[in-house]
Amino acid sequence: MSDATQKYSISMPRDIAEAARARSGPSGLSAYVTAAVARQIERDNLAELIAVAEAEHGPITAEEIDATREEFRRTHGGQSESDTEQKDVA
Repeated sequence: MSDATQKYSISMPRDIAEAARARSGPSGLSAYVTAAVARQIERDNLAELIAVAEAEHGPITAEEIDATREEFRRTHGGQSESDTEQKDVA
């Protein structure tokens, strides 16, 4: 992320804003919202990459997804994807 910051005014439903503020902890609401927006940008970029790849190579089949999941399980010693995600977060 860049170091330069700018102040913005945004609108969101009150219940979402209050939940975000409650979860933001010592880093504050701005840091919490910044992290959420950064994650969304990553997801959008990934979706664009997938769309380009599928346009070039065709859609990914359910069999390919299952084979990749199985390979992932073997490679990671039988850990589930959620177990691995939890370790990445820690």
